[in-house]
Amino acid sequence: MGSSAKKILIIDDDNRNIYALRMVLKTKGFDCITATDAQTGLQLLAQQPDVGVVLMDMMMPDMDGYEAIAQLRENHAMDHIPVIAVTAQAMVGDREKCLAAGAAAYVSKPIDQDVLLDLLKNEFHMW
Repeated sequence: MGSSAKKILIIDDDNRNIYALRMVLKTKGFDCITATDAQTGLQLLAQQPDVGVVLMDMMMPDMDGYEAIAQLRENHAMDHIPVIAVTAQAMVGDREKCLAAGAAAYVSKPIDQDVLLDLLKNEFHMW
């Protein structure tokens, strides 16, 4: 598998979350690029079409994850890239709302590393 398939974009407004995710993913050989807001994340995605998966925080200021996923799905150059919705809310119906918005999968914070890695391996065949 080429290195491009192992590139993950992390979009989260909390640098601590980015740092923790990046450390876990780098130990598994993933190339991580990051953005602290959705607009920057979408711009990075447009510049780097070899991203294999996006980890998207759903609750961010300015543009939230729902709006960002909608914009991503409207762009034919990027609409095939799977998004894993990440949220701290974990309320009843949250998972369904994220999936209905266009996310391919959903994980709640704090993120269980094993669940995330299993998802990347088995659902998205990232390694």
